[in-house]
Amino acid sequence: MEMYHNVSHEAHHRPRLHLQTRAILKSVLAGESYIVEESGVPVAELRPFQELPATRRMPNREAIISKMKRVDDSARIIDEIRS
Repeated sequence: MEMYHNVSHEAHHRPRLHLQTRAILKSVLAGESYIVEESGVPVAELRPFQELPATRRMPNREAIISKMKRVDDSARIIDEIRS
């Protein structure tokens, strides 16, 4: 038997979750959240979608590299580092 319950702890038992999809989605649109359980084990959460916070942009790698000193003889540089 499938079970889902509102996060506000109101338990709802239904033989088939898909029979209540429309009503559940209306509740989610209104701000409600649900935990879906299979045999008493939580398997999913239905909740209103929230935009993810904007992430920090990565620096422009090519711009950084273009400002670096050009190396003509990498073997010499490696030898200097190793000695």
